[in-house]
Amino acid sequence: MRVKVFFLGALLACASLGALQTMAQDEDVRGAFLTSRPKTSDKSKTTNASAKPNRRRPKTAVVNPSTKGSLPAADPKANSTTPPKPGTPRIGLGLTLFMRDSNGLSVRVDPTREFRKGDHVRFLLETNADGYLYVFNTTNSGAPMMLYPDPELDEGGNYLQSHVPFETPSSLATEERLRWFTFDAVSGIEKLYFVFTREPLAGVPTEDDLITLCRTKSGVCPWAPEAELWAKIQKGAIASSQAGKVTGVGKAQTEPERLAATRGIGLNRDDAEPSLIMLTASSSEDMLVATLELVHKSASLMVEDEVSADDLKIEAPRK
Repeated sequence: MRVKVFFLGALLACASLGALQTMAQDEDVRGAFLTSRPKTSDKSKTTNASAKPNRRRPKTAVVNPSTKGSLPAADPKANSTTPPKPGTPRIGLGLTLFMRDSNGLSVRVDPTREFRKGDHVRFLLETNADGYLYVFNTTNSGAPMMLYPDPELDEGGNYLQSHVPFETPSSLATEERLRWFTFDAVSGIEKLYFVFTREPLAGVPTEDDLITLCRTKSGVCPWAPEAELWAKIQKGAIASSQAGKVTGVGKAQTEPERLAATRGIGLNRDDAEPSLIMLTASSSEDMLVATLELVHKSASLMVEDEVSADDLKIEAPRK
């Protein structure tokens, strides 16, 4: 009898230790991500309703020391092979999934829930460093397609600034029905790949290249990655990374979050935290691939019946 009691006690102790380790890891992930937010920021100077985040690559001039003139900037499309400097933080991505409630408000939900026909969702993304965001989607393990960058959004750009959130679809769309992804009635699983990199991915068209490609060659948009690139992304998804647990479920989107996403305002430490935070395992990695599976009674994220996929500025997966 004493042996049984001892064995049960040992199991409970191991379970408690595992829970404490998980909690410690969650706190480590959140702490590493959130401490890079500025402590305070003056948002009163950036509340112009006409303001719009700029997603195009920054144009950096290189000064010639002999002539003091400006030379053309280095090609930003070429992947950098220089390893991150010592002390560089791990790449991090914060993600919050919002769903429209019966009152039309944006409310945080757990991505692991099962979605049903008519549910409306929107993503809010935040990074802990300047870099480039790519979003790919597969439906029921089908062929991948690129949802972002999009030739109809942000001039095809995909550059994000540290802790300046990005939302997709945009809450500023002209009509309410265009501001959300809406699930239809066919069962399926959507797998989303959020790829965040320090430097642009080689071979992926963006900005003017993407706009021109989609205008001049019918049938190639939404753009699909080559097999070699897709293999690299999938390998990145398998690589070890750390993730904090989902928090804040049921809470409404805050006004600072909304303003930051729609006007290009940086978030600070006093603002709401992302629901889910993911980090690379090492600071030496220059790419983070975070995956999210949405289980639902719909085969793809589609706009409502009266709106075509082309009308929605973010391409919806096609069946």
